[in-house]
Amino acid sequence: MKVEELSLYSTPEGQSKYVEKPRTQLEESISQLRHQCDPYTSWCQETYSQTKPKMQRFFQWGLDSYDFLQNAPPGFFPRLGVIGFAGLVGLLFTRGSKLKKLVYPPGFMGLAASIYYPQQAIAFAQVSGEKLYDWSLRGYIALEDLWKENFQKPGNVKNSPGNK
Repeated sequence: MKVEELSLYSTPEGQSKYVEKPRTQLEESISQLRHQCDPYTSWCQETYSQTKPKMQRFFQWGLDSYDFLQNAPPGFFPRLGVIGFAGLVGLLFTRGSKLKKLVYPPGFMGLAASIYYPQQAIAFAQVSGEKLYDWSLRGYIALEDLWKENFQKPGNVKNSPGNK
């Protein structure tokens, strides 16, 4: 049996043709606005996709810190109080100098923390010393190159080793 012979299915007589309505002025304006905003929306989406994982890690860090503080090991809060008090004492000793304000409070807190956590303080000092040495060596090399470029030029008669 063919489809045309079934009573439920009747085929249309002629060819139907879909004709789309012309776009209105409002639709055209919205389309132009969307095309103009496309670079900004793509920038926002890219920034969001880069920021979202960082914010999730930060949020998880906050939750982990909260859990740690809720179940802190015995003696943690008194140690934290002593370390914080050392920072306040360092802040009291900094009257006048801005450099002292940058050095004394963290220094005093570091000393107090090293009393309670000596193994971590030794490891921190070793790593910090290596990094400080590395940074100072890089600075020395940069200054040496700068000195050679500006003051040791071959045409510079003033600074040549033979002239006095």
